[in-house]
Amino acid sequence: MKQSKRIHKDFLVHEAFLDAIITNFDTEGTPFGNQDRNSLKLFDLNGKTINVKSFRIPNAINQIAYRFFRKSKAQRSFEYGIWLASLDIGTPQSIAYYEYKSATLFNKSYYISMQQDCDLTYRELTTDFNYPDHENILRAFTRFTYQLHEKKVHFLDHSPGNTLIKKVGDTYEFFLVDLNRMEFKTLDFETRIKNFAKLTIHKFMVEIMSDEYAKCINEPYEKVFDLMWSETEAFQNRYHRKRRLKNKLKFWKKA
Repeated sequence: MKQSKRIHKDFLVHEAFLDAIITNFDTEGTPFGNQDRNSLKLFDLNGKTINVKSFRIPNAINQIAYRFFRKSKAQRSFEYGIWLASLDIGTPQSIAYYEYKSATLFNKSYYISMQQDCDLTYRELTTDFNYPDHENILRAFTRFTYQLHEKKVHFLDHSPGNTLIKKVGDTYEFFLVDLNRMEFKTLDFETRIKNFAKLTIHKFMVEIMSDEYAKCINEPYEKVFDLMWSETEAFQNRYHRKRRLKNKLKFWKKA
């Protein structure tokens, strides 16, 4: 299995250390976060914490696709992180990515970034309605999303766990994570509003985001809300329909 890698110029001095992290990933490091789909671990680099994400081996079709036709999730995360930083959009600093390939198939890949401290994620806003300054955070998040759109960033995984939030004085800073699914293009009105569909099931939160986004984009509140809420409901219907189908398939396999 052949290894390839790319390290940010600011971290080339640590190349040997980064190589060792990847080589010993299975036995070293501190597990962090949800390990269901991909494995995340934390490592210490001269007193600073770095985050290493190990992507699981793709299915057979994607092993061929990533080997010959598509950039890997690790490579996209690295490159998108650098591009977001160039746009002054918050995201953990990209450090490196590593890939393992055979002559015909793609195998493992790893993305390394700085660990970003935060006070909460958007998810907490959907579960704790008494969180201090809840509405102001939600409105600030909406303005942040508007700035993404204005900078031609379409974050396809704009979902509750993928925005970290940090309070700085009386303001809030936002940082995107799980970067591998993005588009960079001019966004029309419908695409902008659909980008909110995965964030919450709560109508009052959609009302607040619609109100703030309408002010940002200078469109009527009703126009923004009607589309945002209909897209939210449509996403939830698709999500639960898929869950029901998966549960049926699991039942048939066990039967």
